[in-house]
Amino acid sequence: MLIEALSTFPDMFASVMGTSMMRIAQEKNLVRFRAIDLRDFTHDRHRTTDDAPYGGGAGLVMKCEPIFEAYDHIVAEGEAPYTVFLAPTGKPFSDAMARELARKERLLFVCGHYEGIDERAYALADEVISIGDYVLTSGELAAMVVIDALVRQIPGVLGAEGGADDESFAGGLLEYPQFTRPATFRGMDAPEVLLSGNHEAVRLWRRQRSLERTLSLRPDLLESAPLDQQDYEFLKTLRETCKHDTGNDKM
Repeated sequence: MLIEALSTFPDMFASVMGTSMMRIAQEKNLVRFRAIDLRDFTHDRHRTTDDAPYGGGAGLVMKCEPIFEAYDHIVAEGEAPYTVFLAPTGKPFSDAMARELARKERLLFVCGHYEGIDERAYALADEVISIGDYVLTSGELAAMVVIDALVRQIPGVLGAEGGADDESFAGGLLEYPQFTRPATFRGMDAPEVLLSGNHEAVRLWRRQRSLERTLSLRPDLLESAPLDQQDYEFLKTLRETCKHDTGNDKM
C-alpha cells in the first residue's frame, strides 16, 4: 500500500511515521509513505497556500489551485489514489472505516489548515472524514490518527496473527480488561481464570467482561454488535443485577 499526505507542513509526519508500528510496517514493505509539500505547487515567491475568505470573516482559507495542481501531479505518476479529506463536516471515523481504507492500494490524505479549504477542492474527494466533534488547527493531526488506525489493520503489521481482532470496536464491543505480570501488585490480583490455562474459561471470561464494559460505558454499541443467545442471556442477567442494585428500572 502507498499512503501519501498532501500537507503545508509535511515535516509533522516524520515522528509518527518513523516510530513503532508505523516504522515497522514500512520496514516490512507492507506500507510506503510519502508526505508531499503543498508549497511545491505554488508559483509566487512566498509559496502562498492560503488567502483571505471571500465575503470577509476571520482566518485564512487554503487555496484550491495548489491542491488541484498537486493532485494532477500525483495522478500522473500512476494509479489515481483514493483521496480522503479531513474535515469536521466529514463522516465520523470508525474501526470499520479503518478496515475498509486498509484494503486500498493507494491512499491520498489532503490535510486542511487555517480556517479551512476552498470548497471547490472537495471535488477531488472520494471521502471526507471527521475524527470527532471538535476542531483542530491541523488536518495533519487528524490524518495521522486515521493512518495509524488503518495501518494496524493491514495483515502482517501487528506481531500476533489477528492482533487487531479482539481490540475495542473490532467486534462491535469494547475490549475486555488486560493483565500481565506480576500476578499480585499492591494488594491487587490478576483474575485467577487468566492464570488457569483453561482456554475456554478464559475465552468466556473475556467475552463477558467485554459485554459488561460495553453495557456500562458504551451501551449504544450493543444495538449493532453481533451477539449470540449466550450473550443476550448474560446481558439480561447484568441488567437485572443493575436494577436490583440501583433501583433503576431504566437500565
